[in-house]
Amino acid sequence: MQLRGYITACLLIATIQQSIAQTDPHFTQNYTFPMYINPAMTGGSDGEYRVSAIYRSQWGGIGNPYRTTGISFDTRTNKNISLGVNLLNQSAGDGGFNYFNTYASVAYTGVKFGTNNEHRMVFAMQAGLINRRVDQSKFKWGEQWNPITGYNANNAITESFASTSATTLDMGTGVLYYDASPDKKYNVFGGLSFFHINRPKDPIISEESIELNTIPLRYVLHGGVSFNISERASIVPHFLFNQQGTANETMLGTYVQLNVNEETDLMLGGYYRYKDAIAPFVGVDYKNFIFGLSYDANTSKLGNMARNINSFELSLSYIKREGTKSIFDFIRCPRL
Repeated sequence: MQLRGYITACLLIATIQQSIAQTDPHFTQNYTFPMYINPAMTGGSDGEYRVSAIYRSQWGGIGNPYRTTGISFDTRTNKNISLGVNLLNQSAGDGGFNYFNTYASVAYTGVKFGTNNEHRMVFAMQAGLINRRVDQSKFKWGEQWNPITGYNANNAITESFASTSATTLDMGTGVLYYDASPDKKYNVFGGLSFFHINRPKDPIISEESIELNTIPLRYVLHGGVSFNISERASIVPHFLFNQQGTANETMLGTYVQLNVNEETDLMLGGYYRYKDAIAPFVGVDYKNFIFGLSYDANTSKLGNMARNINSFELSLSYIKREGTKSIFDFIRCPRL
């Protein structure tokens, strides 16, 4: 019980620190929720439209887990414009903290250059709302602990939040490049995105300090290469670097995609999150449905404190494919 309590306290401290350093949730299967890493990936499926859902559960072995759910929809038009919307909700542990955002994305896909227009650029904007709230009644404060009698929820406290709920406008932008050459052995893709570019305020932390109540800018640099091994197999190594405030995340991953038959593709691979976790991944693309499962085996110091505190993710996408062509005509969009 002492160990569980110690780890829970560490996570609570980390949650408070993230209010200043990194406020945004993250996923291992980040390409399943594409507009969250780059709005320029709006409309980037190999179909008319795509509906995706992803669920992540983390730190379930030491209390109430962090549960993060994302849902997105994106589609293309015949005028070089793609449209999308995504919603994300995270309930975080025992502290009664909840993070919700919703965004609409617009991408322009008409920039093409090269001998046969095989090089493509996508530019996008994103706008939406962020809501963050806490349930102060679920917090346990130092003033409620007595060294002799222990914890007493009825003990008076002097601590308080500046506000327990806040909703603010949020904006982001992104750019994406990819090589759509049909006869090459490999195709390169990469992008850069920025979130919270309007410097949204969060009065939950502080109403007095501009530095503390401003949600830090988050930027994402990502890319990879699709190697076409044969007509029925490809391998896609890729990377993602995510920076927000003083926190950063570096992820390296790869997966092999095998065409089993006309209706089924199998994907096998994994990720390494630097100084944090190793995450194997398996996915199945059957007809218009894509199912993915990943499991984060924690390698950080916190993970060594106790067992069974790893996390897992489930993802499901539906892509409407009826002889349509995507902006990714020759590249299957990475799904890790």
